[in-house]
Amino acid sequence: MVLTAIPVGFVAGLFGIGGGLITVPFLYYIFGSLGIDKAYLMHLAVGTSFAIIIPTSIVSVLTHHKFKAVDFNIVKSYGIFVVFGVILGTIFAASLKTKSLVLFFSIVIFLLSIYLILLKEKEKNVVIDIKLNLKIILGSLVGFISAPMGIGGAIMNVPILKFFGYSINKAIGSAAAIGFLIAIFGAFGFLISGSILKTNIPLSIGFLNIPAFLIFIPITTFMARIGARTVHKIDKNKITKFFGIFLFAISIKFLLEYLKL
Repeated sequence: MVLTAIPVGFVAGLFGIGGGLITVPFLYYIFGSLGIDKAYLMHLAVGTSFAIIIPTSIVSVLTHHKFKAVDFNIVKSYGIFVVFGVILGTIFAASLKTKSLVLFFSIVIFLLSIYLILLKEKEKNVVIDIKLNLKIILGSLVGFISAPMGIGGAIMNVPILKFFGYSINKAIGSAAAIGFLIAIFGAFGFLISGSILKTNIPLSIGFLNIPAFLIFIPITTFMARIGARTVHKIDKNKITKFFGIFLFAISIKFLLEYLKL
């Protein structure tokens, strides 16, 4: 857990993600090796991941905010629909069969990665106002997909904000703030659903594992600060390409997971 927390925190700050893409697979493996009921392994990994994202994203957002890289207007107007999607996704996740969702997820992330790798950073970013109907559709979809995966949604929100003219720095900072909202409602949802199902998992409340949370938090929050500072020292065009490559690797990983299911 300690070794996993170091890259999770750094990548969370660097790309504005919650770190769930790394945390969930590792927690799944760790909990599995401890003999926890296989029926609840993924739920526990996802719920605990959301709990870890909350303080990590707070540190990440505050650091990005110092560099004026968080647009709180888009966080408020778009984030509310993301939260709606998270609530639906959390309810759906309680009785989820993951195979088709994993395939869909890997295809979406693959397309987003290609878009970012091929995208040329503009000399001047002109932010296009996102229409309400697009905020409802995109926000709900991002939230719904994020909930069963235990992620902060930035892997989808950064490319979306980039598409609407945000600079890569502001897209990452704003996505980190939206990720905080996803984590709050996601963690609460998994805590409630785990309690309702009366899972009785050792050292856990609902689908939130207390030791894992306490081990990850001090490390991920420290590393998130370093990652968030680092991103503002790197050339913007390179950050976009790095993020695209990161997403490409994630899409391949999830495609391989789909083939195993």
